[in-house]
Amino acid sequence: MYVVVLGIGGWAMNRAIDHGFIIGPGFDLPAHFSPIYFPMGNAATGFFVMFALIAGVVGAASAISGANHVRSWNPNSMPAAASAATIAWTLTLLAMGFACKEIQLEIRNARLRTMEAFLIILSATQLFFIAAIHGA
Repeated sequence: MYVVVLGIGGWAMNRAIDHGFIIGPGFDLPAHFSPIYFPMGNAATGFFVMFALIAGVVGAASAISGANHVRSWNPNSMPAAASAATIAWTLTLLAMGFACKEIQLEIRNARLRTMEAFLIILSATQLFFIAAIHGA
C-alpha cells in the first residue's frame, strides 16, 4: 500500500513541478504565493503530498525491516523493526491529518482521494503491524 501512495504522490509532485509557477526576471509573484503550490487539489494538497511521500518511503523501509525480522526471527532484529514501524506510523498519522484537512476543504481529484483513502487505511494497518512485531 505504501508503494501505491508513493506512485500517486510521485505523480502529484511531478505535475506540480511541471505546471507550477514560473518565476524569473519580469515575472511577479502571484498575490497568494505558496512555495508548495499544487495545480490540483486545495490549500492542503502540497503539505499532504509531501508528508505522504515521506511516510511512504519510511513505511516501505519499515516493511523491509519487518520482513527481515520475520526472516531472521531473533531478538536482535526486533528493535530495528519496531522503531522503523513506529516512525512510519507517526509519519503516516501526520499525513493522515493533512488528508483529513484536504477532505474538509473538498476540492480534489480522484487520485488524491485514492491517496487519502490509502493513508487512512495505512494509519490503522501500520498500528497492527507494530503490534504484530511486538507480539512476535
